[in-house]
Amino acid sequence: MKSIIVISDTHGNRAAVEKLYPLFAECDMIIHLGDTSSDGAKIRADFPGKTYLVNGNCDIPRLGEDEITLEVEGVKIFACHGDGYGVKRGRARLAEKAASAGAAIALYGHTHEAVEDNIDGVTLFNPGTLIRYSPFKSYLYLAVYDGKFTGKIVELQ
Repeated sequence: MKSIIVISDTHGNRAAVEKLYPLFAECDMIIHLGDTSSDGAKIRADFPGKTYLVNGNCDIPRLGEDEITLEVEGVKIFACHGDGYGVKRGRARLAEKAASAGAAIALYGHTHEAVEDNIDGVTLFNPGTLIRYSPFKSYLYLAVYDGKFTGKIVELQ
């Protein structure tokens, strides 16, 4: 089994990010879905070899990739920030892109709203945000094993 911690839209809130360091140390992979990838760059420096960064619309400089596709334990995962797919207006374009990449999971951020949804057989997860002023700070815990997966959106305490 592989465990993956997914975060997004940290916007410089290092205190919230650092609360997750014990989980980062234990998990197999960390994915930061952008805004701010500089927070992700710090995570990547502290947890090399298992951190993946995606650029968000507020990320300057752009320290990650615009999109990534990973295969973990037989499950294909498509990850992006989401702004390029208009996720604030709907998620159908994102689901279509993930399906065309052969992905069972689409990870995205941008909206600051934690969401789990299924569109046309693609499971979409938005881990929410860790921004300072959000009343609900959250991340995604994703477990993948032998072609199957389960995800849980977790509120950061």
